[in-house]
Amino acid sequence: MEKGTLLEYRLNGDRRLAVADRPDGKKNWVVVDEHGQANSIPPRQIAYEIGGGSYKPSDIPNFRKEVEKYLDPDSLEVAWEILVEENRGVDPGEMAMLLFSENEPPNRYASYLLLSEDKLYFKQKGDRYEPRSATQVAELKHQQEVETQRQQEWGNFVARVQQRLAGDLVEWENSDRIRVEALEKYAALAEEARERNQAKETLSSLGRTDTPQAAFKLLVELKVWSEHENLFLRRTQIPTHFSTKVLEVAQRCLNFPPPDLDANNRLDLTHLKVYTIDDESTLEIDDGVSLEYLEDGRQRLWIHIADPTRLLSPGDELDLEARRRSTTVYLPTGMVPMFPHELATGPMSLVQSQLCAALSFSVILEENGAVAEYSIHVSTIKPTYRLTYDDVDEMLQLGLQAEPEISAIAAWSKRRHAWRVSQGAITISMPDSSIKVDENEEITVQLLEDCPSRQLVAEMMILAGELGARYAQTHNIPVPFRGQPQPELPPEEELLILPAGPVRSSAIRRCMPKSEMATTPSRHASLGLDAYIQVTSPIRRYSDLLAHFQIKAHLRGDPLPLAVLEVQEIVQSIGMAVREASLVERQTNRYWILEYLRRHSGEVWQAVVLRWLREDENLGLILLEDIGIELAWRFPRAVSLGDRLDLQVAYADPREDQIHFQEMVYQTAQL
Repeated sequence: MEKGTLLEYRLNGDRRLAVADRPDGKKNWVVVDEHGQANSIPPRQIAYEIGGGSYKPSDIPNFRKEVEKYLDPDSLEVAWEILVEENRGVDPGEMAMLLFSENEPPNRYASYLLLSEDKLYFKQKGDRYEPRSATQVAELKHQQEVETQRQQEWGNFVARVQQRLAGDLVEWENSDRIRVEALEKYAALAEEARERNQAKETLSSLGRTDTPQAAFKLLVELKVWSEHENLFLRRTQIPTHFSTKVLEVAQRCLNFPPPDLDANNRLDLTHLKVYTIDDESTLEIDDGVSLEYLEDGRQRLWIHIADPTRLLSPGDELDLEARRRSTTVYLPTGMVPMFPHELATGPMSLVQSQLCAALSFSVILEENGAVAEYSIHVSTIKPTYRLTYDDVDEMLQLGLQAEPEISAIAAWSKRRHAWRVSQGAITISMPDSSIKVDENEEITVQLLEDCPSRQLVAEMMILAGELGARYAQTHNIPVPFRGQPQPELPPEEELLILPAGPVRSSAIRRCMPKSEMATTPSRHASLGLDAYIQVTSPIRRYSDLLAHFQIKAHLRGDPLPLAVLEVQEIVQSIGMAVREASLVERQTNRYWILEYLRRHSGEVWQAVVLRWLREDENLGLILLEDIGIELAWRFPRAVSLGDRLDLQVAYADPREDQIHFQEMVYQTAQL
């Protein structure tokens, strides 16, 4: 290189024009830019020698202006079309001749700039530039278009985010929803979320920390989530919405019901007075009861169960969707149903004053409550009364002469309970509560009384389960039998030492093993039955629906739709789904209980010490009696089981699953 050579060199990645001034050592050159700034640079920093005469630093501005006249990137496409057809490469000088018909320094440097900055038509090989193939150029153009669109979508997304944060309503685009859903997954699943990198990129680009907590906070600020978003549910595989396909099938089922395979066999029971008894908020009505007076003076009980299988076939779209969900999930904020709402609360339910298909269990009991005779029928009924538990309790209390059937059914339910106790049934009476959260996130906690109406319904449903199990066992029908191993209870003298009521019941409950499902019958210890199946909630439990499929097919004389191995596989799969749903229900209930207590931190709650969790650490379980809620607490002083304490919430954070109490200490008045 000679003094006066015009060259381009790179400094911190930037292009710089300078004039060679003098050597500096063996390899470096001192170059001077247009501002008179001298720099010693090694050969590796020199990107391009322009040549073409001897220059002074003061010539650089005019040279730059001359070059700018030729910098038209579109001209490269024309040159590429020629060169790709000829399949030859060029250097900057040859490109200058092709583009500008002359090879002067400004033309040559302009060609070099165009080629070196081009990422589409040419690729560099040494000092030459080879044209890319037409296929490669098309692919690169597509990638550039995608990137341009992505950048545009990102800019629009950021603009909408800023609008929403400012309080304006926005309509999210489809591309926005992908980013928002990535934030949702990351907020719920943290590092386990596959979309975590996209979520972190979004958070960082918005100037926020890339943590799951920051994602949650942003979603709340954007009003996409409530601050009480159910993360427990979002962390599961439980589907919260029905697919378009399932909804279309449900609508066709509503508009054009399939043929009823049992139409010719249905027993007409529309003459019976049918009572359905549920909570006021219940919409899926799946059971009802009747009492029939026989000519010989005996009384026949009828337990009618909704018959949703008349609208399904094993393995069809609705059946597979119900099997996938396995159960309706009941949450304080509402339920996640097993069937689409329009079906579950419409033709599948026992709707008052409408003709309804049912599976009806007929039973005559001995005076002591044992089953004397029974039968099962597909039927048609017409529910007479849609009653709440409070309605029935009031009717029983008043002894209404107009509805003697209710009193008679209640009397039979007491005999049934006494009979089950004689068979070894174990009764555990613990307070329970109902937690409801309305659309404004107002929380209501209601203590559920162990009232006669609930006992009536419970005994009739257990009775139907016993009859269904007897039928399946007698006829060798594979269904999901429920069993419970016999518990090892504490000796009677130990139990009698404990205070009667919740403390003693809690000690018994602790010993109870979990119930199990299998295709062969086994004793259910706590119910006192040798065989039992759940058959009374086919709209809400898939195991019940499966039992209906099997029993109804046998009643028709048809081959059973499912063989033993198939039932076993289904039982195993739905068992896992039901356990997951139960866990979400427990976690969600606990969250809202903690939030309820946090909001009522000024109230004083009477608690009873139920049992020890770790007595050596003074950690025990308490029962807040007013609302029927059990919580763990580390006692600050020595207490005994059954002690009653007045507690106030000192701190509660439902999101972190933390609650601390303080005991209220009252001063005794001095006389």
